[in-house]
Amino acid sequence: MPTWFMWFIVLWTIFLITVMFIGGYFMFRKFLKRLPKEDGKSILDWQDYYIEKTLHLWKDEQRELLNDLVEPVPELFRDVAKGKIAGKIGELAYNDKIEELTLDYIIRGYILATPKRDHKFLKKKLKEKNIDMSPYQDLLETS
Repeated sequence: MPTWFMWFIVLWTIFLITVMFIGGYFMFRKFLKRLPKEDGKSILDWQDYYIEKTLHLWKDEQRELLNDLVEPVPELFRDVAKGKIAGKIGELAYNDKIEELTLDYIIRGYILATPKRDHKFLKKKLKEKNIDMSPYQDLLETS
């Protein structure tokens, strides 16, 4: 067998193992989010619950804003990010028992649902949309 072919097999094997580890990592994270907590519901169950309970509050323009806010997220993860943000917005709205979803709730939920490492993209997107971030500085610092 030629040596180039043996090297190809070795590199291909390393590539496949690496890809399987990366996929396994993301699947394990999803599995952990599906595990029930002390109250019997998982993180994803609560997220779905809040979305379902506040779905009637969402108008088309607010859905468009949410779609625009998650635009910096890679397309592969965009639906997950949208669900997480919508779930956090729904949680805030449900706990406050509001009648109408406002921009304030959307921005607060967006900030709280976004990991701290992605706040520079969040700030850039909010500046693009001409949204004043001064009322949300405490959330940006603590979340």
